[in-house]
Amino acid sequence: MNPLSLSPLQRWDQSLLIGSLVALALLAWGYLFYLNNNMMGMNAGLRPWLAVDFLMMFLMWAIMMVGMMVPTAMRAVLIYARIAAKGQDEKPLIAPGYLFSLGYIAIWSLFSVGATVMQWGLERAALLSPMMVSSSAGLGAALLVAAGIYQLTPLKDACLKHCQSPIMYLAANYKRGLPQAFLLGLKHGSYCLGCCWVLMGLLFLGGVMNLLWILAISLFVFAEKLLPPALRSTRLSGGLMILAGLIYFVPYILQVQP
Repeated sequence: MNPLSLSPLQRWDQSLLIGSLVALALLAWGYLFYLNNNMMGMNAGLRPWLAVDFLMMFLMWAIMMVGMMVPTAMRAVLIYARIAAKGQDEKPLIAPGYLFSLGYIAIWSLFSVGATVMQWGLERAALLSPMMVSSSAGLGAALLVAAGIYQLTPLKDACLKHCQSPIMYLAANYKRGLPQAFLLGLKHGSYCLGCCWVLMGLLFLGGVMNLLWILAISLFVFAEKLLPPALRSTRLSGGLMILAGLIYFVPYILQVQP
């Protein structure tokens, strides 16, 4: 028998767990559409940030990360929930899956703090427009080249390999108990963060509230996680990003020439 096979009752738990995460991601995207249509909180760059501006920007980033990253983690959540269901007898069997997901979301919430501070710093340096789009060709080029170089690093390879095939890691590190489920979600989220954090900087290139750009990055991350590890697609994507960054930098060079 497959060690990850589910009983009919567990299949209902599986549907409930995945359905909940899908609903959470859809709510996050709905909030982003609402912000985009109403342009709320977009005028912080026109004046010094207040405490409420930091809070609202953090919430925007945190909810955006839920919408972007939770769909890419559903396979790992389902794998963990199946492992947990085999390793415990008490009910509810679904609870560890939720705690694992919460740990994953917590990691991206911590990232959102850093992203908010970075956005504040870029606005202070007059490198972002009030619409949260790079106003500097130099910044845009730097973001692309940095993302491309990171695609070629051993750290990117290690983190992506984990995200593409998390089953062995989750099975080897599984421990009973809800706190352990949360901690393992944190660990898995850390690998995911290590895989994607530089890519998230590209949001400043196309626009933090550009929904098509957000969707494009989300689909890129999702595709990376689905590809087989042996394909090593990061070499191609990294090279293309570096090339795009160099091309993007040409207008900046021409602009600064006397």
